[in-house]
Amino acid sequence: MFDIRDAEIVCEVVRCGGFRAAASKLNLTQSAISARVSGVEERLGITIFDRRRRGARLTPQGRAFLDHATRLVTMRNQIVAGIAPQAGFVGTIRIGVAETIVHTWLAGMLTRLRGSLPEMRLELSVDTSPVLAAKLLDDELDVAVMMSLLAPAPAVINPVFTCPLTWFASPSLDLPAMPLTIADLARFPIITFSKGTLPYAELERKLPLQGLPPPLLHACASLSTTLHLTRDGFGIGLLPAPMAAHDEAAGRLRRVTTDDDAAMTDLSFAFVHLPDQDANMMASLLNAARDAAKDSVV
Repeated sequence: MFDIRDAEIVCEVVRCGGFRAAASKLNLTQSAISARVSGVEERLGITIFDRRRRGARLTPQGRAFLDHATRLVTMRNQIVAGIAPQAGFVGTIRIGVAETIVHTWLAGMLTRLRGSLPEMRLELSVDTSPVLAAKLLDDELDVAVMMSLLAPAPAVINPVFTCPLTWFASPSLDLPAMPLTIADLARFPIITFSKGTLPYAELERKLPLQGLPPPLLHACASLSTTLHLTRDGFGIGLLPAPMAAHDEAAGRLRRVTTDDDAAMTDLSFAFVHLPDQDANMMASLLNAARDAAKDSVV
């Protein structure tokens, strides 16, 4: 029906007080200005300017059109200002994180980003590292904080965080006082990471295959659920140490002392993205992640 240039011309005619002055301001001929306005009037079936009078006198329909045209031009200017390089980053970043990060330093990272990139919008996904890797390759995520060993081969991988994976239990659970072996642990229900994760696979390799009944191994996709079940005495839980720190300090959980064979490999996380991402933006996100991770160390 009409375009942004038509709206701009009408606004300029009103601002300048006439067709001739607007033509001079816009570097157009007066006939070109008149033709553009007449075209809009014809297409919309309205009269914008009362041509029986001198100057740019708006009709009631013209005043209504001017209101809309002014908003349209203003919006155009805001869009241009917002996406210009000097305006800083404006847009949506899709970030995927493993659940361990949610319970340790994700909030610190996001707070830093809010301060340095206030116009950035976030889409957050929380999932296991294998799923995050697949989403990166399928262009469903821009960046992921995930287990380092599961990062997809084409990705840029920057280590950001390592934390111990520790056995915990409720103080009400009757456990032997001495360091427990993996066979000792297997006599109790064990609440651990979901199948397909590195901790689950490592635990399966450690568990004895002979001489004991099959262990009660409860795979849980939610670390929050693992924490609650462990705290309630359902079994021995395998948890990232920082996540359980608050409950441990409050006496709701206690660390289970084990021998070396029952010790689990530390969780190592990396900041992962494909090579075609904007280098400056990825650097800003990486710095925020590293600073937040450093501050979260227990």
